[in-house]
Amino acid sequence: MENPYAWPQSLYAEWTEALTQSAVNRYPDPHPANLLNHLRDAFQIPAASEILLGNGSDELLQILVTAIARPGAKVLSVAPTFVMYALLARVAGLEYLSVPLTATFDLDEAALLETIRQQQPELIFLAYPNNPTGNRFDDRVVEAVLNLASGLVILDEAYAAFTDHTYLTRLKQFKNLLVLRTLSKMGMAGLRLGYLIGSPVWIEQLDKIRLPYNISVLTQVTAELALRHKAVFDEQVRLIRAERTRLFQALQAIHGVQVFSSEANFLLLRTPKGRALPWHQGLRDCGILIKNLHGSAPSLEDCLRVTVGTPAENDRFISALTAISASIAPDVV
Repeated sequence: MENPYAWPQSLYAEWTEALTQSAVNRYPDPHPANLLNHLRDAFQIPAASEILLGNGSDELLQILVTAIARPGAKVLSVAPTFVMYALLARVAGLEYLSVPLTATFDLDEAALLETIRQQQPELIFLAYPNNPTGNRFDDRVVEAVLNLASGLVILDEAYAAFTDHTYLTRLKQFKNLLVLRTLSKMGMAGLRLGYLIGSPVWIEQLDKIRLPYNISVLTQVTAELALRHKAVFDEQVRLIRAERTRLFQALQAIHGVQVFSSEANFLLLRTPKGRALPWHQGLRDCGILIKNLHGSAPSLEDCLRVTVGTPAENDRFISALTAISASIAPDVV
């Protein structure tokens, strides 16, 4: 789920100059004020909130589970969702609780709230929009979770660039809310820069767990430059969002395919019964790799996930999938 567009050549000279002037013989600033200010300005982060930087959002997830790690502590999320929530919780020795989504990949309000009441998890993760389904959860249910939970609730907004909705503006309203972001999806996956936003009370404590110098000098310099040219990446995001609409419509036209609405930079689709694996292999044979989700969760039976690429990549994918869907017999299992 990367941005398919390379940086424009116009940025390379300025980037090279910035890198040559960076003090790589020195340890990086653990609290880089310039980078933090660029993030605030670029993403309208509330002045009352603090920011914790991570080596990708994965490191920040690890910091969060480490912060609550003690015998009996519980982490809650939904299924299917981002696999790192469960993986990191279990590595830290925590009990991981998972509430299945509905058949339409919505939050099961009754089951979710009842689990929170009974289990009182220290940490709740909700991807907003969700991965791998691409949908954004009902705000009414998310708010019910925030109001009920006694522990921290993390809204993982990794795909914030591809939706018009955010909880950044509601941090002051919910004292137990933290918002997790990353620069990866908007065109800087190679930098590994994530950031966690929330009350200074929480960020100060979580910062004590962060490994020193976790954001390199080169990452800091590169991210600052990129954010000064955010308009470049905003235009790339606009193109991806437009292609997402076109790709959605093209998938709908393939007989037997169910494609789910997405506010991320990928689309989840369900093939006719028994055809996810042969379709996936058929695409691989054409040199096209997408994600096979069949078998990863009961609700993802016969499902594949495709990242929104460039127009040419999307055309190639649709052409190949159309041909494969017509050539593989319905009785293939």
